[in-house]
Amino acid sequence: MTENNKNIKKTILYDEHIRLGAKMRNYAGFYMPLQYSSSLIEHMNVRNYAGIFDISHMGKFILKGEHSKNLIQYLTTNDLSKIRIKQAQYTCLINDKGGIIDDLVIYKISEKKFLFIVNAVNIEKNKKWINDQIKKYEYYNVELIDTSLKYSILSVQGPKSLFCIQKLTDIPLNKISFYHFEIGKFSKVKNVLISRTGYTGSKGIEIYIPNEYAKKIWNDILKIDNKIVPCGIASRNSLRLEMGYRLYGQDISEKVTPIEANLNWIVKFEKEFIAKKVLEKQKKKGTYKKFISFIVEEDIIPRHGYLLMDENEIDIGYVTSGVYSPILKKGIGIGYLNRNRKKINSVFLFIRKKKVPIKIVKLPFISIIN
Repeated sequence: MTENNKNIKKTILYDEHIRLGAKMRNYAGFYMPLQYSSSLIEHMNVRNYAGIFDISHMGKFILKGEHSKNLIQYLTTNDLSKIRIKQAQYTCLINDKGGIIDDLVIYKISEKKFLFIVNAVNIEKNKKWINDQIKKYEYYNVELIDTSLKYSILSVQGPKSLFCIQKLTDIPLNKISFYHFEIGKFSKVKNVLISRTGYTGSKGIEIYIPNEYAKKIWNDILKIDNKIVPCGIASRNSLRLEMGYRLYGQDISEKVTPIEANLNWIVKFEKEFIAKKVLEKQKKKGTYKKFISFIVEEDIIPRHGYLLMDENEIDIGYVTSGVYSPILKKGIGIGYLNRNRKKINSVFLFIRKKKVPIKIVKLPFISIIN
């Protein structure tokens, strides 16, 4: 094992993944399952039945204190005042230039206590940024606690997911609204947080549990129904891209604002927040980057970094994410165009010195009825 490999973390379920024959890879500093059988089988199982993901690599922060809500309101773009206790909200943590430090989900545990689920690659960066702001604005009665390595998260996704795992809890899962959560007993474990959230677009829940119960609950779920399959990050990527969900580090970063990334719906200008004036200016005058989503007209899969060109083979943008959509049976992608160009009539994917036509479409790429 090399020195670099020694620094790669493992989730509590690492041995379970190996036992199930998963192909493992380094993802955001963690050994994660790429796939077990095949990414196509796993993708379709989530769309048609149910699959289970280990997403314990995600960061988990508790922010609590008298003025924790005020701090969150200022540092993020969405409006926290719009959600109630036992409700969650998707939002962006931005810097003073409007760049996206991270996209995250915030759970309102109480009026003075919030759970942050952040991207694994941004755990240390987020922690430093938030603590720096606590000191800067003298929120001395606000505390940030990093519980990332103490808790695991399991994500069960698919149209039959709630029906299958209902046997393990008395909480009526079908009555939990989207982006809401309940705390109760699951698989005989007390105080489990169960949320109606996910990164696939299909119906599903995410389960937050102390590490010591992760293996038990993982195996209890797999024992319920042999049609529930374990899934890796490859199928999670194709599932999220069919919905057009952004991936931090590829589709969004500190070099991109929420307005540029076409995440306007989570930017609430009726409240005060950091870099509000920057984003207001972008909304009014336009941005340098223009986010697009597209389908490839030929039998080609777009990949991260591929160039986008106009009819004159002038570079006008780039692909940030692309995959083969098992549902559409076509290549799909998202990326950015440079808006400082004249009107663009046609856009092409440039690959192997060839222009491949693409069709710009609205998100999501597919409609799901679960």
